[in-house]
Amino acid sequence: MRAARVGQWALSLGVGLWVAALVAAPGWVFPLGSFICHQRPERSFFINGQQLAVCARCMGLYAGSAIAAPVALIVASALARDRARAFAIVAAAPTAITWLLEFAGLASFSNVARFIAALPLGFAATWLVMGVLAED
Repeated sequence: MRAARVGQWALSLGVGLWVAALVAAPGWVFPLGSFICHQRPERSFFINGQQLAVCARCMGLYAGSAIAAPVALIVASALARDRARAFAIVAAAPTAITWLLEFAGLASFSNVARFIAALPLGFAATWLVMGVLAED
């Protein structure tokens, strides 16, 4: 198996395990979440009364990544630099817009809206990385 393919499988497995751990064992991974997320309770999802280790926006990023990884294993190919840049910008727009509107105090979004807005960025980031790994 080529090194690039091993890298793609490792990324897919890692993303899948991380999302599974966030949902299935939030108490165990909660300390790790503090390194990557603010973990504000009002911005987080809860499962069976247990706060997830990351906020709704971060969870959307990881969920988007977990969705992209297996699909990209099958069909990802590297995009030309200008297309990759445009893909990333379009995918980041919903997250950037919701974050900026909240930061400016102009709007308040639900956790579900934050989660959904982050899905495209998580998907695109993983898709682009998988495409780069496919080049090798």
